Amino acid sequence: MTDYVGLYQHANERLEQLGSEAPGPMSGFARLHKKTVENGALDTKTKELMALAIGIAVHCEGCIAYHTHDAIEAGATREELIETISVAIMMGGGPASVYAAHAMDAIEQFLAISE
Repeated sequence: MTDYVGLYQHANERLEQLGSEAPGPMSGFARLHKKTVENGALDTKTKELMALAIGIAVHCEGCIAYHTHDAIEAGATREELIETISVAIMMGGGPASVYAAHAMDAIEQFLAISE
């Protein structure tokens, strides 16, 4: 089983280092991310749930870690996270169902430290 809390922390450290060594692209991506998930017609929680579904559908464990963490931080409930996984499976089929199992691990891990 993947340690999604550890993966999240490690990725943050490496991305910070990458930001120092490649500030142009990384600062551009950071601005894109910040502006995209700001509350607008859709709230931050909804956008993070959408990003989680896409992360599952495209088979990205790092995305699962980040967007599970950020969705919970934005107030997503377990029920909302499970429905998000269902949408990802609908859109990604069998391969996404395998990554949905990974997302279940991430949900359990991040919910345990947020309570």
